[in-house]
This record gives sequence, C-alpha cells and structure tokens, in this order.
Amino acid sequence: MNRQGWWRYLPVLAMMAVIFFLSSQPGDSFQLPDVPDIDKLLHSLVYGTLAATALFAVPAGFARRRPGMAAVLVVLFCLVYGISDEFHQSFVPGRTPSVWDLAADVLGASLVSAAWYLLGRQGRRGRQGWVRHAR
Repeated sequence: MNRQGWWRYLPVLAMMAVIFFLSSQPGDSFQLPDVPDIDKLLHSLVYGTLAATALFAVPAGFARRRPGMAAVLVVLFCLVYGISDEFHQSFVPGRTPSVWDLAADVLGASLVSAAWYLLGRQGRRGRQGWVRHAR
C-alpha cells in the first residue's frame, strides 16, 4: 500500500463495518416488505456495493495489467467476507447462516465485478484505455 493511496481503502472498510453492524442486529429487528426473496435482493445489492468499493481499492497499476485477475480476486474477497458474515450471524439471536444468502452475496459481487471488467474492456478498445482510477 503506497502512502498516496491509503484513503482508497476507507470505503471498503466502511462497507465491511456496515455489513458487520447489520449482521449483528437480532433477527426480529428488521421489518422488510412482504416481497418474496427481498432479503436475497438486498444481500446482492449490499455485496455488489462491497465489490464496487473493493474494486476502487485495487491499485491502478494492477487493475491495468491484470483486470480479470483483479475482478476475480474481488469476488473471492467478497465470498470470504460473506462466509465470515454468515458464521458471525450464527451467534446472533434470531439469525441463522444460509448458503442461499451467501449465493446472493456472491451473485451481487460477481455482477458488479463483471460489469467493471466489461466496461474496462470497452475502454481498452477505445482511446481512453483502462477504466481510470483516481490518483
């Protein structure tokens, strides 16, 4: 981690903290709309956001040289964090771990990472080059 880019890790750390906080809430504390599988959609959205923040944290040079590898590593990172989140929920009253929640987590992370990769691929074909990273 270089000195100029340390701040790029703050959004991913904040998102991880939000997920941990939400997972710490007892199961009866959420009032979700009565829509089938709304919780799975929310899992996908939250982990898609985690993936977006993780992609932002990827060093620009690595993202340019190995964009596919960066996308895969971000999905794996979200998978591992999802596993730890489901384990954490096993200790929270009214919450239970679910492989379907984990699948929704990975789906959200995969969709965002694939979109990032494909948009970057379009950029490489044009004059802009790889998706730009703020410096």
